[in-house]
This record gives sequence, C-alpha cells and structure tokens, in this order.
Amino acid sequence: MTKAPRLIAWETTAGCNLSCRHCRGSSNFEKPEGELTTKEALDLIDQIADMGDPILILSGGEPLVREDIFDIAKYATTKGLRVAMATNGTLLTPEIAGKLKDVGIQRVSISLDGSNPKTHNEFRGVPNAFENSLKGIEILKDAGIGFQINPTITKTNIEEIPGILEIAKDIGAEALHIFLLVPTGRGKELENEEIPPEEYEKILNWFYDQQKTTDIQFKATCAPHYFRIMRQRAKEEGIDISVKTHGYEAMTKGCLGGTGFCFISSIGEVYPCGYLPALAGSIKEQSFKEIWDNSKVFNDLRDVSKLKGKCGRCEYRTVCGGCRARAYAATGDYLEEEPYCSYEPKKQ
Repeated sequence: MTKAPRLIAWETTAGCNLSCRHCRGSSNFEKPEGELTTKEALDLIDQIADMGDPILILSGGEPLVREDIFDIAKYATTKGLRVAMATNGTLLTPEIAGKLKDVGIQRVSISLDGSNPKTHNEFRGVPNAFENSLKGIEILKDAGIGFQINPTITKTNIEEIPGILEIAKDIGAEALHIFLLVPTGRGKELENEEIPPEEYEKILNWFYDQQKTTDIQFKATCAPHYFRIMRQRAKEEGIDISVKTHGYEAMTKGCLGGTGFCFISSIGEVYPCGYLPALAGSIKEQSFKEIWDNSKVFNDLRDVSKLKGKCGRCEYRTVCGGCRARAYAATGDYLEEEPYCSYEPKKQ
C-alpha cells in the first residue's frame, strides 16, 4: 500500500502582487487561464481528505489575492486537514489576520530573504517589501497566529543567514525554514548565484550547530544533504539519532518529493515538488488518489534503487536521496545524481 502524503503544497493561484527574482512560478499580477474554480478547489480538498489528514499549505503566487481563499481554508479545516499558509506578508491587515484565525489557519510562513531592507527588497522586486513583511508579522502576532520565517539562500545573502536567524528569534518566530535555491522559474536567471557545494556543506553544518543552542524549530528545505550531515555529526559526537535528540528531523528524510510530499499547481497539475517540472498528472483528468498511487514519476522517486551516479551508490541514499529538482535542472533526468553535493560515497 502506498502511504498517503503527509504534506501538500497547493499553489491556489499563480497571481501575485510582487515579482520576486527567485520565484519558482514566475508569478506576477496576471493569472493563467484554467485556475481551479471554487467548486474544483473544494472537490480537491474532499479527495485529499479521503486519503488522510496531511498538512495542506495554501501557497501561490500570493494566496491572499485569491478571492475565495478564506472559503477554501475554512472548508479544508472542517474536513480535518491541518491548514497553513505561505504568503509574502505584504497584504496582511488586522481584518485579514482575523479571518485567517477564524478559518483555522494554524501557521503562516513569511519569506524573509535578507537581514536588511536592501537585500530583501532587491530579491522581492519592489521597495518597502521588507518593512511591509515585518508589519505583516506583527499583525499575525496580534491575532495570535503562529508564524515561521522562510529565507531562500543564494550567494547574495548567504552571509546574512545568521542575521535572519537573530531577527526570527527577536520577533518570536516559531520556526526558521531555510530554502536552498533551485534554479527553476524566474530563479533560472539566478543560476550563477547558487552557492557551490562546499558552501552547502558549511551552511548545513552551521545549521546543525544552531539546533543545539536555539529553541526555534529549524528545517532545511531543498537541502537533502542535511540528513547525511546530521548523521555524520551525530556519529562523531557519539549520539544516537532520536526524536529526543533531533526532534522532527529524526522522523523524516531529505527529498520527500513523491514519497511524503507533492505540489499541486493553480491549474490542477500535480508534481513531486514545485521545483521539479516532471508532471505526475492533472486532477482535471484523474483523481488525486490515482495520481498519487500510480504516476510513473512518483513511483520512480519511491524506488531509491533507480537513483543514478553517486546518489545511486551512496550509503545515505535512503535518508538523503539528493535534490531531484536540481538533478533535473542540470541534466533533464530527475534520477541523476545531485549536482551540488561534495560527498563521495564509500561504495565505488
């Protein structure tokens, strides 16, 4: 039996009020034709709820530009799903935050890509984005809604990550989820700003060290190598990895695309993640369960024996798996080896 997804990111709309340099979906003010209607959206929620109770992240674009977003969130909550929202924070008002609270949004993620206005605003493509995001966070706090900070790391802002962590702690964030840039969508233009493999190792080792001294929840996203590093470091320290020692990270693994996670586009197309444009199916043509259980791309990703190159012979392949989206961006094959990993497997 295929396990039901634990986490689903749903691009409720591709429309957005910003024009961020690294946007996966190249979102802007224009919405594509064929975005799911309210009826189609509620039907999708029914299908998801019939399979289990995953965390459903309502994302975009910018989800708050979708007029029926509160109806969608409320319906998902009544169906027993745990609902979160990913927003840039600039459209939040006390009234909107009150609605988010009323419809059952359990956590909101806010993207913060710099420790100062200049860096963040250049990422986001508009002036005052930094200040407006921080105002949005204060509004969420006043409404009693938990929030997390999601920075995307590139060469431009890698030195500011400690500063972003300090901001997250100072403003009362529940979590810091760092995203390592994957060059897709508008982010393809930032390909030269991807940090090299050696820097990945350094930042993820720093991330591991911070976990020991910071109460805030940490998660490295689009960085499956972290789960190798975590085990290497724990072994060096003579620690057995468990929920007690490493929290949630002890129960999960690196790349979850197609195994515990998937991405649904605004027009109903289903992918392993938002950065891997390998189509698994469309909910306008098949049920979500049929796609999840039977699609070739998902079943390929569930079989680690199909991994190629050094990922295929790596002793950490079941807990890391490499970033399938980066492999696809670099080679056109989502089963090829992760191009931004410096680790050499022991098995040659």
